[in-house]
Amino acid sequence: MQSAVSDIIAHNLAIVQKHMEGEAQDPASVMALYTDDVVLESPLRGLHLTDKAAIEANYLAMFGAMSDIEIVPLDRFATETRVVDDCIVRFSLSGEGFYRAPLPVGSRVELRLVHVFQMRDGLIARETVHEAWKALA
Repeated sequence: MQSAVSDIIAHNLAIVQKHMEGEAQDPASVMALYTDDVVLESPLRGLHLTDKAAIEANYLAMFGAMSDIEIVPLDRFATETRVVDDCIVRFSLSGEGFYRAPLPVGSRVELRLVHVFQMRDGLIARETVHEAWKALA
């Protein structure tokens, strides 16, 4: 029994790793990591998406509005049904595609991100992104 639970947790961590690596480089490549009824939300910005096409379009616009991206992983852990990823992302907000960004285009940003992924049947069923934005000098 313990081995089966460990296998599920390892799988969930691997899926989230693929997601984190692929979402900026090739958003289409991460859509297969989601369930068909996936929900993506970022409460701070009022973002609530419920289909893969909208999520992919959001990623294309968002990452198209960012440059000089640096990611500092802080912590990641999982259970059979959840993965939590905590990181700091620094970037330049270089365009208009970041939905309801609380800082103006041209800002250098430090963004604390805590992702909570709800997993179902080995896929991401819900992704909730908690954000804390800070302008850098």
